[in-house]
Amino acid sequence: MIRKLGCMVCLMLLAGAAYAANKEQERLENCGVVMQEIMNVPDNIPQDVMEKAECVIVFPSVLKAAFVVGGSYGRGAMVCRTGEHFRGPWGAPAMMALEGGSFGFQIGGQATDLVLLVMNDRGADSILNSKVKLGGDASVAAGPVGRDASANTDAYMRAEILSYSRTRGLFAGISLEGSTLRPDNDATADVYGRRLTAREIVLGGKVEVPESGRHLIAVLRKNSPRNESASK
Repeated sequence: MIRKLGCMVCLMLLAGAAYAANKEQERLENCGVVMQEIMNVPDNIPQDVMEKAECVIVFPSVLKAAFVVGGSYGRGAMVCRTGEHFRGPWGAPAMMALEGGSFGFQIGGQATDLVLLVMNDRGADSILNSKVKLGGDASVAAGPVGRDASANTDAYMRAEILSYSRTRGLFAGISLEGSTLRPDNDATADVYGRRLTAREIVLGGKVEVPESGRHLIAVLRKNSPRNESASK
């Protein structure tokens, strides 16, 4: 009897672990779907802005309700260009978490997709190191929208992170000041099946893209194959 109970407990633990992994893998796949849909919007992220971004972070289906009760957060994935100074092709994704802040009250009760573009080395390094407060540890601005918009204005050039939101098909820049952004190492472990830090994945250059992340990487490689930042 005891042996049977022990086997049942083991099976339940294994099932729970498999569910967690499948959930995070599904979330990563959804990041690819969201990015594809956003890039198909006529007035989306300007091409010259995408070409200057060193990393992209996607948070699908963030809900205001999660922030009303406090302690909940949006979850998604971060992908960076590989190589020195982020000049290479897009690499493997690391899972991320976005917590609190005022944006939960700005986006309303509808599910909102968020996209963050990391525009320089300092912004990327801060995020990979630990939790950062947007608007404090890392400067953030609502990103420009539209084919003719540019990242060359002073406000955009100073920002380490540009942020966007999509709600009910409407795509626009959004302020995320006061929110905190951090690597979600538990979710990353569920995706890869082993413990890896965001820094190991992004800067190590030795982690292969998991199957659940291939769509996201393909979308980024198609729409922004090279880093065209003049500062590099």
